[in-house]
Amino acid sequence: MAVRHAGLICSTLLGLGAACSGVEEEFPSRPIDVVTHASPGGGTDITARTMIVGARRALGVDMAVLFKGGGGGVVAMNYVDERPRDGYTLMAITPTHLFALARGQGALRIDDLIGVARATEDPLVVTASARGPVRSLADLAALGRERPIKWGTGLVGGIDHIAGLELARALGTPLNAVPFNGGGEVAANLLGGNIDVAALNLSEALDEIERGEFRALAVMAERRLEPIAQVPTTVELGHQVVYSTVRGYVALRGTPEDRLARLEQGLLAGMRDPAYQNYLAGVGLSADGVAGREVFAAQLRQLYDQAQRAMLELGMIEP
Repeated sequence: MAVRHAGLICSTLLGLGAACSGVEEEFPSRPIDVVTHASPGGGTDITARTMIVGARRALGVDMAVLFKGGGGGVVAMNYVDERPRDGYTLMAITPTHLFALARGQGALRIDDLIGVARATEDPLVVTASARGPVRSLADLAALGRERPIKWGTGLVGGIDHIAGLELARALGTPLNAVPFNGGGEVAANLLGGNIDVAALNLSEALDEIERGEFRALAVMAERRLEPIAQVPTTVELGHQVVYSTVRGYVALRGTPEDRLARLEQGLLAGMRDPAYQNYLAGVGLSADGVAGREVFAAQLRQLYDQAQRAMLELGMIEP
């Protein structure tokens, strides 16, 4: 306890510009920011806010979600890059960030990211309005032969856009991407009939699917999802187009190892909390999506490599 008090005094003195030597701050001893690029109400935002309910208790400090939107995660990454690499700033990461990195955008590179914990694996679901004429991928392909498919996306060049381009290529149809500010706006415009189809996370679309407002056409995965078990996968339908929004939390290279270990411990404890487990169950996601540093770090690299390959094949970046 004395060390903790000494660390708090040291932090206060440092904040006032005073020197403080010979005292090592206990970590954590002050609030931790979780920086997110996602607009409030979207899957990434809700996931982060639910995670910190239990993580606050596990780490013994306050935590806050800090929204830094814009540029497909680039604004958030640039903000985090300017913060001290001391463990008090984490970033919520999705494949959107990895696509931006693959395009060479922003100050960070893939090797700057240190995976701390994975929060979810949320497959994309090809979704249409239940009031529209598209009832299957076959219907979508037929529509695409008449005119380009109007595909809603949260970001041009992001994962749902790339997924749409690959699916349209597999179906042999043209596609027009219609960009919006996040998944919430995409869902609203799909409901309003302003777009034909979108790739939504199940966590964003399950309520509307269950109410009969949205029609799920296919899951972009190898296995069906239990809450919508009647919906086939793209693989079943003969299209090797598999995309999932993997959400998790990273720190930056240079963060002390002992602090990374403490953060991993605290975040995993937070995601074992009943509040978080109930959230996963409520949106139809498996608790198996939660994983620690070793698994998440390897997956980040794999997803980055996949993003880079897809963008090269689609001509979106130069070799």
